[in-house]
Amino acid sequence: MASSTTPVSFLAPPLEQLRHLAEELRSLLPRVRVGEAQETAEEFNREMFWRRLNEAAMKVSGEATVLTTLFSKIPSPSPQETQRICEQVHIATEEVIAAYYTFPKDQGITLRKLVRNAVLDIVDGTAQLLDALLAAPSQSPENGDLISCNSVSVACQQVAEIPKDNKAAALLMLTKSVDLVKDAHEEMEQAVEECDPYCGLLDDSEDNSDSHHNEDGVGLPSNRDSYWSEEDQALITPCLALVRASRASLKKIRILVAENGRKDQVAQLDDIVDISDEISPSVDDLVLSVYPPVCHLTVRITVLFFGAGDRTQGLALPSLRNWCLF
Repeated sequence: MASSTTPVSFLAPPLEQLRHLAEELRSLLPRVRVGEAQETAEEFNREMFWRRLNEAAMKVSGEATVLTTLFSKIPSPSPQETQRICEQVHIATEEVIAAYYTFPKDQGITLRKLVRNAVLDIVDGTAQLLDALLAAPSQSPENGDLISCNSVSVACQQVAEIPKDNKAAALLMLTKSVDLVKDAHEEMEQAVEECDPYCGLLDDSEDNSDSHHNEDGVGLPSNRDSYWSEEDQALITPCLALVRASRASLKKIRILVAENGRKDQVAQLDDIVDISDEISPSVDDLVLSVYPPVCHLTVRITVLFFGAGDRTQGLALPSLRNWCLF
């Protein structure tokens, strides 16, 4: 008598399933970074979009908590249980991404970038949680597991904090730029105030001092790498003024946008943010270039690119004034 057997589908071990899910989630990241909004004939419903995105994010947070709890107990979950929770995590993550794709560009590139970054944080945070579980499986909750799970929850909760229109998004980005330039400005001012041209000279030994002579035998300071010479300080003064002007420009831009910007001026707001975003990296490069030992050629080249790449000094304020009068 022939015996009938029911085919049993093979399931990978739990840890292998976690590893595979982490790889799948990371493979989604490039798609999110470059993905375009889905074209639709339907009118965009702002309220519905934010509700859908927030609900999807909270679902990911819940599944992440369940996943952490399952793999923090002994014995570890069965392959069947692991398959079920992995599928739920994957579906929840895909729902967040799908919600992002419904956000059209005409609602604002600046705001869309904030939504995209929030989604990337959720997907990447979930992949990192899987890595943590793989590193310490079937144990009581390890610090790494709890931190990773908390990171996913924080990333999901941040969705509710995203500005709901492009003007609010622009103001948020401008505020961040102001703060970054403010920090760089204050750092540079502090360095100038604390500059001591005699720093290190008193500690030099006789042997060390004898080794620093020019062709005429006149001794030279041995601490050129740690202080500003008079020539350096003459160069730093206009550089500091440029950083100060950049900070003032950004603050003025933010005030003008807050007072005169309109929510329906989506493209103009995006342009302003794009121009302003160029300031902080230029300021950082300039500040780094003036730390001793100073290469004057490097500083001058940095300032040259600052003036060429940073359109804010020559373009932003005049164009903003015209825009505000529009």
